[in-house]
Amino acid sequence: MSAVRIPQNVCEDQLLVVEPQINAEGIHVWPFDPAFPIDVRFITIGHGHNVRKNRHEYFELAYLCRGAASLEIQDRSLPLQHGDLAVVGSTLYHRFECRSNPPVTLAVLFFQPDLVRADGGPDNAEYLTPFLLQDPNFPHVVAAKASVPAQIFDLMQRIRTELPAGSPRARLAVKTYLKMILLLLVNQYACYAGTVDTFRRQQRALERLRPLFEHVEKHFGAATQVQEAARICGMSESHFMNFFKRATGQSFMAYLNHCRIERAQALLAMTDKPVSDISQEMGFCDQSYFGTVFRKLVGMTPAGYRAKSRRTAPRAREIMFRREPL
Repeated sequence: MSAVRIPQNVCEDQLLVVEPQINAEGIHVWPFDPAFPIDVRFITIGHGHNVRKNRHEYFELAYLCRGAASLEIQDRSLPLQHGDLAVVGSTLYHRFECRSNPPVTLAVLFFQPDLVRADGGPDNAEYLTPFLLQDPNFPHVVAAKASVPAQIFDLMQRIRTELPAGSPRARLAVKTYLKMILLLLVNQYACYAGTVDTFRRQQRALERLRPLFEHVEKHFGAATQVQEAARICGMSESHFMNFFKRATGQSFMAYLNHCRIERAQALLAMTDKPVSDISQEMGFCDQSYFGTVFRKLVGMTPAGYRAKSRRTAPRAREIMFRREPL
């Protein structure tokens, strides 16, 4: 493997949330090329970067190029230092938080597992094993002192140089590099005792909560209480609260507030609606309480966020869907 190299323009792909890309279920959708669903980006995250915990159907690897961060996954907080690698599957709610100043920079690899499964062959599913063994004690962070993170970072950069993969040769190269990455992870987690049953149990738990997520999506501004949420899921209140926390890593009210504030951010950034109207539309009966919750989650007042977003919104939209060359 060649020496680790950080591209000079590593900060080009800013992750700036202007329009919500996470639905009520907390699922994030990445704009993959449908014919070849894999992407590599360099993302900068600063203090006050407010993305609520989410999950996604794709698998994710994140290499910390610069700064200090934490991986907030379910109800755990795992520190990340320069050179560490985070491994995240498709059923766990998570987010990255900046723990340093200046902002942190992550190299992230996203890919749909079907890209590997589609090749056929009896052993291809084994490449995905580390992403399917992620129980509550799974060691998501591979420390920089191991050689694996640096090797994977090098392969991630090689994949990025081939994207978009418009030729059979480029697609073959990307798949080869991806399988080399996955083999490194299979070896790294060879001794871990997790089972695929954990992955399936989490999937079943999320399916049981789906009627509630659909209700929240349809009745976003309604003041959904714990009692009603429990009824929708066919559970007692106490069982529902414990079940929801285990499945998502957060309480129901914390989840609901994050959903509302994220939508409020979009309205503040993209409309001229008064703050009072946005507060009511998001289900907050008291504008003062809305301001308190907003400031706690975003780190500034609604008015301050609106002013800041007006300065950054055009740049954010431009960057989110553009890949810079290395």
